[in-house]
Amino acid sequence: MQKNINIKNRKARFNYELLDKYTAGIVLTGTEIKSIRSGKASIAESFCEFNEKGELFVINMNIEEYAFGNYYNHRPKAERKLLLNKRELKSLHKDVQTKGYAIVPLRLFINDRGFAKVEIALGKGKKLFDKRDTIRDRENKRNLDRIKKIYS
Repeated sequence: MQKNINIKNRKARFNYELLDKYTAGIVLTGTEIKSIRSGKASIAESFCEFNEKGELFVINMNIEEYAFGNYYNHRPKAERKLLLNKRELKSLHKDVQTKGYAIVPLRLFINDRGFAKVEIALGKGKKLFDKRDTIRDRENKRNLDRIKKIYS
């Protein structure tokens, strides 16, 4: 079992312009938290949505079935409820409805008290030319670092 669990969504920063970040708790069952602690989870294709009651759920988060689980093992791609303050939920709900933003999970981690947390962000989808700018900036930074390494 790993000590530091830090599962990232690398595509989120490329596909979305991130505005506000929140740290949310997540409602899990016993076998789900055991799978996360062993590092068998992925949030690459996941997103967050509100249901009709105003509760926030993460959808498409894949937590592999626990290897030593039995009949009571969990479903890998189930919807999982996120826990935020009422004030934060209202502001997120308002932003998503009016401005057309999306809520994207960035990172799944276990805090120092042993609870699983999800770092989510309010994001606006990038256009193709924005993605090209991101790629160009990344390549320029890489080339500058290469040149600095040669001359130092």
